[in-house]
Amino acid sequence: MRALVCKQLGAIDNLVVEEQPEPAVGPGQVLVRIFAAGINFPDILVIKGLYQVKVEAPFIPGNEAAGIVSAVGEDVAHYKPGDRVMIMPEGAAFAEMCAVPVERVMPIPQGLDFEQAAGFTITYGTSYHALKQSAGIQAGDTVLVLGAAGGVGITAVEIAKAMGARVIAAASNEEKLNFARSAGADETINYAEESLKDQCKALTNGKGVDVVYDPVGGELAQQALRALAWHGRYLVIGFASGDIPNFPANIALLKEASIIGVWWGTWAQHNPRDSMRNMADLALMVAEGKLTPRVTETYSLDRYAEAFASLENRQALGKVVLTI
Repeated sequence: MRALVCKQLGAIDNLVVEEQPEPAVGPGQVLVRIFAAGINFPDILVIKGLYQVKVEAPFIPGNEAAGIVSAVGEDVAHYKPGDRVMIMPEGAAFAEMCAVPVERVMPIPQGLDFEQAAGFTITYGTSYHALKQSAGIQAGDTVLVLGAAGGVGITAVEIAKAMGARVIAAASNEEKLNFARSAGADETINYAEESLKDQCKALTNGKGVDVVYDPVGGELAQQALRALAWHGRYLVIGFASGDIPNFPANIALLKEASIIGVWWGTWAQHNPRDSMRNMADLALMVAEGKLTPRVTETYSLDRYAEAFASLENRQALGKVVLTI
């Protein structure tokens, strides 16, 4: 089978497309013929050796994909060859075939194609867990989403809106803000031209926002923290800017605010039943037309460098997917 292999930690240039042995399907596993795989910012960090979990090279990266079941191992009762599924392997998704434990397999929600399903689990799973379990948002809350046009940010806009929140989308240019509006954002802030904190205060009549969803980090984090309302919740999703912020503890004290780290993958491992319930909720929202996964860029496996560059340079709107 053809696969994208990381030969050495570091630059994306260390990746190569080459023939690899097809994985065998073991007990409790499902072998899937991959049609599309989603790219996420943590994939870049893993390849560079900068992620919080280190992976030794050589390895096949990729943690979400969609395709058709090719074979099932012993003790697998709920899937059969030919089923359309999306998977959440711990690596090895950027390949033509992937063997994955059955608990990391889900049917593709009705209405999604392979490309949409390939980029569904991590971004939507992260945002729903962050807003539901971590922030406990309620209808009527005001949610500020930073990096609102990115792969994970746009899902936060959609989900927060579906949960009855008022959504303020923040991004660096009008094209990205228009994209966020198309996903349901009520208000927008161009933080390249406006003060994020001042605009949040103006849009909330001085109260501040109830929740900040931050996959960006960097200098915007300080402004966003100060834009929180009393008892606000700041969700630390990631650091796409490359800079990890240092939060002033006195601001959290004065607002009785909470700064909450969100690591969906580890939470899902510790809470598999709750994670599956979340996925069922998300599938229902798709069926009801409340969520529409936005895949804006697809690249063949051989064009992986362009795909990673679009994500790393923060040019992409919505989800970037490899077709395999």
